[in-house]
Amino acid sequence: MRKSTVFLIYIFSNIIFLAALGAHSFYQKEVARPWLAEKREMVRRLDLTDLCLFTEASYTRHLTQADGHVAFQDHPVSLEHFPSGSLLRPSSTMNRTHARLD
Repeated sequence: MRKSTVFLIYIFSNIIFLAALGAHSFYQKEVARPWLAEKREMVRRLDLTDLCLFTEASYTRHLTQADGHVAFQDHPVSLEHFPSGSLLRPSSTMNRTHARLD
């Protein structure tokens, strides 16, 4: 069997697998609706704030409550300590310019 044939079989099988995943999620949407309503009620009852995405650092744990400069607490140009910090974008307040400096 040629390498190109093996590659095409691999690609088409992955496309079929991804289509099956999409169909599964489409049909499971109605099944999960009561479960999601239960979770929504638990969040409302317990007054939970936001989603905890990462457990490494406080500024990646709760994005809405993080100080914009805490990632650079050791030095202004220090490297990121945790891998999760490289997966998150800086908040929009960090990108604002306050005055023209040139």
